Amino acid sequence: MAQHTPSESQPAVSAKLRNEPVQARSTARLTRLLDAAAEVIDEIGFERLTTAMVAERAGASIGTVYRYFPDRIAVLQSLSARSTADFIEEVGSVLRDQSHADWLGAFDAALELLHESFRSTSGFRSLRFGDVIDLKREDGAGSNGAVVAEAIVSALTSRFGLDATDAAFHVDAALTMADALFARSYATASDGDDRFSAVAKTVARDYLAGKLGASA
Repeated sequence: MAQHTPSESQPAVSAKLRNEPVQARSTARLTRLLDAAAEVIDEIGFERLTTAMVAERAGASIGTVYRYFPDRIAVLQSLSARSTADFIEEVGSVLRDQSHADWLGAFDAALELLHESFRSTSGFRSLRFGDVIDLKREDGAGSNGAVVAEAIVSALTSRFGLDATDAAFHVDAALTMADALFARSYATASDGDDRFSAVAKTVARDYLAGKLGASA
């Protein structure tokens, strides 16, 4: 996904991910290792990924992989942190688009971006925001999905004055619904089943409109 740098006049979208995005400590070699991991995940899923597979696909030694990652879980966490940070940055740009007349139209655009991530971001169909590999968090620990929801609410509040009770929770719930249905879409067909994708967008949108009000 493309990188975006908002101008000083645009409201910023901030985030606190559970794992440090790779951009914060990027080298060409590290980036290639993560790209290689994403390529393998697209082919076989994240459950079967090994550090040896990453090394082979990247054309690197296993020692190079372990220089950056202590194990395969660290590879998966770093890859999901990178894709989540990229999504947050891009969704901020999408939500600031002046063509959106209201917050619900802007949220529709965010759903389209999520769908596009499933279509075109390497590794995203399996990992999404990385919460699938970290299901046993401590009580009260946040998820990357919740961080994405908070970033979206922050942008919608800056742009449209959205100020609804539990907005972040409801956006998180709506994104979770869409995520599950998008995932089902690509589990059903390699190119995605448009029926599930259409339901994903409708269900998420209708839920959020009902909870926050179309003119909230």
